[in-house]
Amino acid sequence: MARFFVDRPVFAMVISIVIILIGTLSLVTLPIAQYPEVIPPQVRVTATYRGANAQDVEKTIAAPIEQQLVGVDDLLYMASSSSNDGTLTIVLTFEVGIDLDLAVVKVQNKVKVAEPLLPEEVRREGVNVKKVSSSVLQYVAVYSPDGRYDDLFLSNYVRINLLDRIGSIPGVGEATIPGEREYGMRIWLNPDKLAKLGMTAGDVREAIAAQNRQNPAGSVGQPPGRGGVELQYPVNAPGRLLERAGRS
Repeated sequence: MARFFVDRPVFAMVISIVIILIGTLSLVTLPIAQYPEVIPPQVRVTATYRGANAQDVEKTIAAPIEQQLVGVDDLLYMASSSSNDGTLTIVLTFEVGIDLDLAVVKVQNKVKVAEPLLPEEVRREGVNVKKVSSSVLQYVAVYSPDGRYDDLFLSNYVRINLLDRIGSIPGVGEATIPGEREYGMRIWLNPDKLAKLGMTAGDVREAIAAQNRQNPAGSVGQPPGRGGVELQYPVNAPGRLLERAGRS
């Protein structure tokens, strides 16, 4: 066999070129994954009910959503978790080989059916539906070497400056902050004073929301209006609360 190709160099060169072309085409057309998918794909549903405990979350949020998610096609099983900080997490595991993007759309449609039964506070913040992976690629720890910044500041810094950049890296499906801490305002009410004033906790919440609103005030001289106006002046009105006020 070796003597055959030695005596016919042109034929050997043609065979070599054909092998190179076939190898080049194979690099482009072959699948990226070397092994088939063996881990069932998952979709995660999250919702938040501020101020509610785990039992309230289970009754008011988890129950209506789970009743709708039971009928999703190709669903193997789902796991629901309600915490005392008002957070609901439902992880749905589907059969291997399905189109995960299509599964996300099916879950979103089911969640939309359950949204009218959810509390107003939950609908305002929204119910998030994302495709997730059960395998974690890497953990990154952020800390302050000299102890100047606390966990709350570092968590907020990562959320603003790092999380989106890490999530946009090619090949990264999702970046999350385990045990994330957020800035917020908690208000304690005196029941006796509320009773004397004839108010409820809902009245206080509505008053705070009315004073913590971004008000689009428009502009002066904007049409429709009198003709001959040459200048327009935007109107800036006080909006959201920026400073902490004293106790009252």
